[in-house]
Amino acid sequence: MPQPEAGGGRQRGRRVSTSLSEINVIPLVDVMLVLLIIFMVAAPMMQKGVEVNLPVAQRADKMSETRMYITVPVSYRKDGRVFMDDEAVPRDVLSERMRQLMATREQKEVFLRGDGTVQLQELMEVMDSLKAGGVERVGIVTMPAPLPRGRR
Repeated sequence: MPQPEAGGGRQRGRRVSTSLSEINVIPLVDVMLVLLIIFMVAAPMMQKGVEVNLPVAQRADKMSETRMYITVPVSYRKDGRVFMDDEAVPRDVLSERMRQLMATREQKEVFLRGDGTVQLQELMEVMDSLKAGGVERVGIVTMPAPLPRGRR
């Protein structure tokens, strides 16, 4: 009967590999970190509201509290939709939506942001709908005008 060699000539086929039973998590962690970085960079870019060119005023006051904004974009002429914060609302439904919201609010005021190219008559239509919905005060949001070079 032959003796097995000291190097384990017969044990080569019987050796069990433990590396197959373990999962290598390092590539998984690398991929997850790359995805995390991509989402952290892309998340601020996805938070975009309605693009509006605000009119300019010399004596515009800065706002200190967060308020409800009604935005009248240029597309109002075509589709008759305004935006309550970020939600598109048709103008004919606006007064009922405002009535529902103003029933629970203490301060019955909103801020109206109209694109600089929106006509005054269009803003007045939206204001009438807001007033019909129970809004007591409507503020018009403007951007401060740049100071002349000598007044800085």
